[in-house]
Formats: sequence, structure tokens, C-alpha cells
Amino acid sequence: MKRIALGLTIALLSVLSVLTAAYYGLPDHFLRPLLQLNRSLSGLSEKTLAVGAHQVHYLEGGSGETIVLLHGIFAEKDHWVDFARTLTGRYHVIAPDLPGFGESSRLPEQRYDYAAQTERLKTLLDTLDVRRVHLAGNSMGGTLAALFAIEHPERVASVALIGAPHGIRSSVPSRMDGLVDAGKSPLIAHNAAEFEQMMDLVFSQRPFLPYPILHATQANAVRNADSNLRLWNAQLKDRYLLDSRIAELQQPTLVLWGGSDQVFNASGAQALRTRLHNPHVEVLPGVGHLPMMEAPQATARMYAQFLETLPR
Repeated sequence: MKRIALGLTIALLSVLSVLTAAYYGLPDHFLRPLLQLNRSLSGLSEKTLAVGAHQVHYLEGGSGETIVLLHGIFAEKDHWVDFARTLTGRYHVIAPDLPGFGESSRLPEQRYDYAAQTERLKTLLDTLDVRRVHLAGNSMGGTLAALFAIEHPERVASVALIGAPHGIRSSVPSRMDGLVDAGKSPLIAHNAAEFEQMMDLVFSQRPFLPYPILHATQANAVRNADSNLRLWNAQLKDRYLLDSRIAELQQPTLVLWGGSDQVFNASGAQALRTRLHNPHVEVLPGVGHLPMMEAPQATARMYAQFLETLPR
């Protein structure tokens, strides 16, 4: 019996050794299963549709009032999956890869500034036959949510800025402000070292990311560096666009700004407190630029509580 037990142990260890080697040696084989498992745990499934010239990939799940989750620059739909887990039991949740990002098509002849993306968001909602939504966004996505709500107020019930929006002047410059003013592009990674620097910039405390997902994220960032630089430079032209328009936003607005955000300093939250018409502003201690990834459960609960306060 001891020999049998020893043989089974050796066989099990051999299998685990092979799986571990494959996990780190062939990470692309594990990527889709890991993404699909996490999506299914949040009640989300992947779909595609045409939005003008673009093929757009998006996640969808749940039923009820519609929430649309908009990611930031060089981010993608799966960054919202853990956050959405709290919401799909009561709401209809849509998280798209915005045109030009994630798995959605990026076309060299197309513009990806806020004016163009606002029109594409309208086309996306029209195509999905969604007439009125709650918009929530991070960074670029938060700015897009606010601009869309300003331009189409009848279609937006509320706005949530989950993390600092792009385009607000902060009284205290951020670490990224200093890098941009020095002529650098800190969210562009040409190699593994620059990718690590970018990760340190956007996170205060890095969330756990399975190796196949982290590997794919780094590979995509490095492979798309030149194309990403084109989009980065286009956004620099609108560096403070939201600052000039934020007072036009009329909808109830939740702001969850990371207190340790190095991309946009948390002093900018005070500008939103004083200039928004109907704000609920919270600065989250110890959280960086991506609260929906660093603290998905806590921020989703805060968002759900905000939605409960809104008139029906």
C-alpha cells in the first residue's frame, strides 16, 4: 500500500509539474478559459456588434435598468468584471471595449478623440436599442460618460466617475503631470521595464492578475506601443477638456477618486465638489487610479448604494 501511495503521489506531482510548466510556458492557452470563468462568475457573456466602421466587443449580463461601464485609455472591458459582480443581480450591465481599444477594431484612418468617441457611444446605444442609461466610467471613460451626458441629457439618468476622470485641473500636480510636462508618455510601454513603470503608476496596490492575463496585457501594450502613442497624442490635445465643461453636467453624479492616485492627483476632487450640480464625492484612502480593480467589491457597493438613492 505504501508503494501504491508513493506512486500516486509521484504521479500527481508530475501532473502538477507539467501543468505549472504549461501555465507559465504556454500562457496563451490559459487566457480565454480564465477570462470566460471570471465573466461567468459575474453573470456576463461576450458579444460583438458593428458600430459604424468598427467591430465592437462587449460584455453583457443581468436585467433591469441599464448600466454602461466605460474603461480608460489603453484599458478594456474585462477590467470591470469583478466590479460588475455586485451589479448584475439587479441591473442590466454592458461593458464595451470602446472602438480603438481592447478587442474592438482600431482603424488607422479613424479619429479616437472625445468628439468621435461620443458619437460612437451614441451609435452603440442606438444599435443596442438602449434609450436611457446609467453611465459609469474610469479616466477617459469617465470623461466620455460626462461629455455624453452633457450632450444627450435625456438619455442619461446618472453619471459615476469610478476613479478620477481625465481632464480636470488639480491644484496639486500629479506624478503623471510632471512626467507629461517633461515630454514623456508614461502610459506607453515599449518594453517590459516601461510596462512595470506604468503598472506602478496606475496602481497603489496591484490587484492579483493571473500570469496568463498579465502576460497578455504586457504583450499587447508593447506590441501596440506605436499605435498607442498616436491615441495618446490625440488625447493630449484635449488635456483639460472636461475642466472647461464639467459645470454643464446636470445629472446626479458619483465621484470615487483614489486618494493615492498618481495619474490625477486627488486634489482635483475638490473642483468636482464645488462645480458639479448634484455631486456625491468620496476620496478613497490608499486607492490608486483604477478603483474598480484595486477595490472592486467596496467601490461596487458604494455605486449600488448611490443608485438606490436616485428617484425612479
